[in-house]
Amino acid sequence: MKLYEKKQKILIVDDSAMNRAMLMDMLENDFEILEACNGVEAIQTIHEYGTRIDLMLLDIVMPEIDGFEVLAMMNKSKMIEDIPVIMISAENQPSSIERAYEMGVTDYINRPFNVSIVRRRVINTLNLHAKHKKLNRIITDLVYEKEQNNTMMVNILSHIVEFRNGESGLHVLHVSSITNLLLQHLIKKTDKYQLSQNEIYMITTASALHDIGKISIPSAILNKPGRLTNEEFDIMKSHTVAGESMLKEIPIYKHEPLVRIARQICRWHHERYDGRGYPDGLKGEEIPVSAQVVSVADVYDALTSERCYKKAFSHEKALQMIVNGECGTFSELLMECLQEIHEDIIEELGIHSSVQIHERKLQSLVGDLEQYNEFDGLTQSLNQIIKEHEKANFYLKTAEELQFDYDSITSIVTISKWGAEFLGITGTVHNILEKDSQIINFDCVNQFRKNLDHLSPEQPDIETDVELTVKGERMRGKMIARTAWSDDKKPKYTGIFGKIVHLEKI
Repeated sequence: MKLYEKKQKILIVDDSAMNRAMLMDMLENDFEILEACNGVEAIQTIHEYGTRIDLMLLDIVMPEIDGFEVLAMMNKSKMIEDIPVIMISAENQPSSIERAYEMGVTDYINRPFNVSIVRRRVINTLNLHAKHKKLNRIITDLVYEKEQNNTMMVNILSHIVEFRNGESGLHVLHVSSITNLLLQHLIKKTDKYQLSQNEIYMITTASALHDIGKISIPSAILNKPGRLTNEEFDIMKSHTVAGESMLKEIPIYKHEPLVRIARQICRWHHERYDGRGYPDGLKGEEIPVSAQVVSVADVYDALTSERCYKKAFSHEKALQMIVNGECGTFSELLMECLQEIHEDIIEELGIHSSVQIHERKLQSLVGDLEQYNEFDGLTQSLNQIIKEHEKANFYLKTAEELQFDYDSITSIVTISKWGAEFLGITGTVHNILEKDSQIINFDCVNQFRKNLDHLSPEQPDIETDVELTVKGERMRGKMIARTAWSDDKKPKYTGIFGKIVHLEKI
């Protein structure tokens, strides 16, 4: 039998066998009935079935644990948000009814009750809850669509600068990937910076905009094959201040954390730990850690990439030059991190080397932008990104499902706030699909990767069983998701977004 053909489950909780029998007689033809004779059994049944219970009919006065204590437990575990409750009781005091509604019940029916009225109110409650879940699904789809659009817009704006600078277009992806690797290793190595996974995600995202100020630099200087004159170099250095200024001009969202971090990175990613960088000559920890890390990532990729004025250095040579201080001074802690993750960098950038960029389309966008004397068009686009980011964050905060979004480029899995609380983890998890993951069963990951062979941009959806470890307990559920693909002639898998439902203990 298919999932949508199964009868909805109703849990009847009442210490009176006669009351349970009456309710069962009126409902059992259309619904699957579960019974509990007191609050203890009710809580045990909720733990066993979870969100597979579609509705609960709950009495107040019961031995051991009464109905209000059951509601208190459901509020504490937030199950009241997933399982609608109709309270059926002979208690008709206004204070009891008011308390029940305050604790989250959807409806309250006094005994003695009319059978047809109870049946109608049960159906109405189930329909209302179904509409609520449908709305949540719509919001979830909107969130992931907006998040994908945000990432696309950031990458387009960043790649515009790269193409205008005569670079490959992979520099932005490389800097973001190395930034993430460094930050993830840094928080494992020390608690000096107290970075949350959400902050790491924002720094990684904002790193894509580190050179956005180069849109203000004349092409003749950007792409000059020889050594720059002192005057030309001064103009080139101004891209740091120009990038920060563009982000400052965003009117409403300039105080948002993502914009604040992006401004730091734009202005200070050429500062050096010994104070010999630019534009402000900051020294040591005066430089925000976001700018410090992006600076290392930027220098590494600049060394290992071919430019109009130089050949590419090998990974080993670039590492040696950075650690030896040939590209300026960095903190010893970051140098240790860089050396300790050097194999991860090789693997990560090896993945990205196969990424193809739509050069003609982006160059066309560059031409359109260059028609502006000022940066109004760019500022408007950046403004739109932040606005959509704010909307997406709001939807993520209000959605109450275990939602996820995996980006195969950054190896970051973003978990919705509710989902993170349910799993007992922070909002963004790195390398959740690796063998040493403490959350998802690796056999399920392998099976999913095999399933990718049967998916395509035309058939992107997947529904499969998964096993998770949730706060030390093994659980089984169903993953309903959609894969994301590049727009190349031969599309490549770039990530997956969706949710995990119907979780139950194994």
